[in-house]
Amino acid sequence: MAPSVLISAAELQSAVRRLAGEISAAYEDGVVLVAVLKGSIPFMADMLRAMTVVPLVDFMSISSYAPGSGRVRIIKDIDVDVSGRDVVIVEDIVDTGLTLTYLRGELLRRDARSVAACTLLDRTVRRIVPTPVEFVGFTIDDHYVLGYGLDYAERYRNLDRVITGDLAVLQNDPDAYVEILYTG
Repeated sequence: MAPSVLISAAELQSAVRRLAGEISAAYEDGVVLVAVLKGSIPFMADMLRAMTVVPLVDFMSISSYAPGSGRVRIIKDIDVDVSGRDVVIVEDIVDTGLTLTYLRGELLRRDARSVAACTLLDRTVRRIVPTPVEFVGFTIDDHYVLGYGLDYAERYRNLDRVITGDLAVLQNDPDAYVEILYTG
């Protein structure tokens, strides 16, 4: 299956500006943005440039303990003290809700005043744990998606759009879409 564009670059930028406006309006007194590495980087960078408030920015990296376990652990922790502050977790995609639920609980345990979530893509069809997502760019169906931070084997993150791809094709050849997406 050839890749196809799910969300164009123009649609992405429009959603990013909308979300930046929503977050800026909700947190006029300031906010801590915690981006979940690595996929959220392009989204976070574009959103920061569109915000009208000056947020504090930090990063977390999360990893599963074991495939299918539903358990996560912190690989890279934030440096900012969130005690008494409003926090928005920035994700590239919310899928099962397991990671987001864990992060929200962890930040609340650190005495954050509030913790909200912002995601570029919300794939609610795969949700295992019901978790609120206060700021959503797009709700998508159960597609395998790449681009704008989303990758397969560290490839395709730098695309300016979100595409759908075939996981079986990529598992066979991680570079299967490179030529068509980057040269043609």
